[in-house]
Amino acid sequence: MRAVVTRVKNASVEIEGKVNGQIGQGFLVLLGVAPEDTMAQAEKMADKVCGLRVFEDENGKMNLNLATVGGSLLVVSQFTLYADTKSRRPGFTGAAKPDVAIPLYEGFMEACRARGFHVEHGEFGADMQVFSQNDGPVTILFDTDHM
Repeated sequence: MRAVVTRVKNASVEIEGKVNGQIGQGFLVLLGVAPEDTMAQAEKMADKVCGLRVFEDENGKMNLNLATVGGSLLVVSQFTLYADTKSRRPGFTGAAKPDVAIPLYEGFMEACRARGFHVEHGEFGADMQVFSQNDGPVTILFDTDHM
């Protein structure tokens, strides 16, 4: 499982011109799932993302986590995080098929909710337009293969 986590002042996702999810301060999470991923990895990813301390404290140091600042998450499925880029036209066989990916995508979001966070989301497989006002910018890459 891979996640690109961006600290945002606000973010939203639109589908067919209508807002499907939006947040204020928090994290925009682009989440990719591999065929061999498990719910245990989704839980571990939720721990890492929800506990990430990248918000500034009173001294301007990145020391505060999402809970401390009252932030939310906008989670968007992103199979392209598993792109094979050996050629100029990427392949996506490294991404999980929907029957595996959807339950883990939903499981990750539920794990974040279970930790007390408000979670908004896109729609798996939809053509989405994602908007964000990046804060910093601060962007962190997580990969369960390296946790």
